[in-house]
Amino acid sequence: MFAKDHVAYEALPLPDRAELSDAQMLAEARAFYDHLKRRHSVREFCDRPVAREVIEECVRAAGTAPSGANHQPWHFVAIANPEIKHKIRLEAEEEERRFYEGGGGDEWLKALEPIGTNEEKPHLDLAPWLIVVFGQRWGQFDDGTRFKNYYVPESVGIATGFLIAALHRAGLTALTHTPNPMKFLNGLLQRPDSEKPTMIIAVGHPAANATVPRVAKIKKPMEQILTVAE
Repeated sequence: MFAKDHVAYEALPLPDRAELSDAQMLAEARAFYDHLKRRHSVREFCDRPVAREVIEECVRAAGTAPSGANHQPWHFVAIANPEIKHKIRLEAEEEERRFYEGGGGDEWLKALEPIGTNEEKPHLDLAPWLIVVFGQRWGQFDDGTRFKNYYVPESVGIATGFLIAALHRAGLTALTHTPNPMKFLNGLLQRPDSEKPTMIIAVGHPAANATVPRVAKIKKPMEQILTVAE
């Protein structure tokens, strides 16, 4: 964490260490892949509630992510209030309507056709929780003095990945949503100008009739996502 007063470097012995054999490492890597490949983004949620404590623990996991200079430049707003969720839906659909009416451009709209999305976002009402992710472009001390945060998009992206993985580990479905622009979220959620909303994540349990696009099950093969230099 960044402090106004000087904080000297102090080395601590590594507090946690994994001592796995080569075979155990490979087994753990494969098990984690098998777990993550069962993660799916769905747009149909049921009304089964999710305890606040579960959301809090998933956000706690996200907060362990590495960040530039350890500034941890993120803030998460978890919303269960139906009125606030509905306001977010109305604002988001207005932005999405402009996008699907041509603002997104022909190429982008064509790319979305196999996903089956449109300007209607009922999941923003139906999901028991919405988590809005903010990136803190700069920090501020109690006296109003600003300080710079570093690698904010990268740091927030890593933390968001941790969050999605934690939600999946908890047995929940998470759907990412990025209306553009999202500035309305600052005013609605009373977040400062120093923070930039990056994503809305709808969280809950899938409905009995939940579906996924067929194309979403097609993942790039290893040779297209990995180059090894030995």
